[in-house]
Amino acid sequence: MDFTIIKHAVEVDHGIKRLSMHFIKKHAAPERARLSSELCIQISEEFERLGLSTLPRTLPTSENEFVWIIQRDSVLGEVADAAAALAHLDKLGMSPLPQVFDNYPRAKSNLS
Repeated sequence: MDFTIIKHAVEVDHGIKRLSMHFIKKHAAPERARLSSELCIQISEEFERLGLSTLPRTLPTSENEFVWIIQRDSVLGEVADAAAALAHLDKLGMSPLPQVFDNYPRAKSNLS
């Protein structure tokens, strides 16, 4: 998997870039016919290794979907990580702000 171009594109665009899963798959495994959930997990792990995260956190298997790639050490990356931690606590029933996602249902589904 060579994500050099993706990492550079994120850095150039101030720590965030919206890309199609088709584009990501082309750089991850051009020989593959389709995206599988296993390949998406491998892509996420490689992004993590490069200091990148995604929204939604679980990558879709449809090449027609778009995702946000975020530089983890940017301000936005830290905010996304904090929100993801809050979403995880909410999922466990341990949220310090129990109704916070009532107003932001799409945020919760993209963070978990």
